[in-house]
Amino acid sequence: MQPTRSLMRPVPKEEHSAHTISQRLRTLKKIPPELIPLGVVLGVAISAAFYSMGNKLISDKTLRLTKSNRSDTFK
Repeated sequence: MQPTRSLMRPVPKEEHSAHTISQRLRTLKKIPPELIPLGVVLGVAISAAFYSMGNKLISDKTLRLTKSNRSDTFK
């Protein structure tokens, strides 16, 4: 029997294993400029979704947030 090929090669080191925060921030420059507006739109949409969900959970008094007792519903 022969060992599998993946076991014959050494495991590669993690690409960002010893990088500092400033070195990781420099990698943001590699993002294509066409994707920046997409990131802004996604960020606004996600924050609006969290705001809307939080506002609904806080302000809606008719919303049931806990389980009701099942024995009360069948009487």
